[in-house]
Amino acid sequence: MGGPRPLRLLLDTHIFLWALLEPERLGAAVAAALTDALNELWLSPISVWEALVLAEKGRVLLEPDPIVWMRRALREAPLREAPLTHEVAIRSRQVELPHADPADRFLIATAQVYGLALVTADRRLLGLQGVSLLPGS
Repeated sequence: MGGPRPLRLLLDTHIFLWALLEPERLGAAVAAALTDALNELWLSPISVWEALVLAEKGRVLLEPDPIVWMRRALREAPLREAPLTHEVAIRSRQVELPHADPADRFLIATAQVYGLALVTADRRLLGLQGVSLLPGS
């Protein structure tokens, strides 16, 4: 009865950037999931911040400038905002990671609090327990 259930996906920062700048880097399953209109695509403000930091460091090119690019992307992409709440901040301190990246802590906590699957190609995150993950490449 009924079709497959829509997926609720939180995009890791690099998945967000790849989807808009280098879609060929996405795996076939992720590319299909991101273009399926039934699925919900979520983005954390942490990913917006992280993408802007990457642009400031010259690790990603966002033209005509990072702020204009980001505002346009957020306006045009079918993304829901996953707010950074008190509960997300609290949960971020309970996340056990094999590394100290604070952005990853917030993304894992956001996925947990909102019941989202984190779409990531980050090998450091793909084996984590306690969070739903969708491998991104």
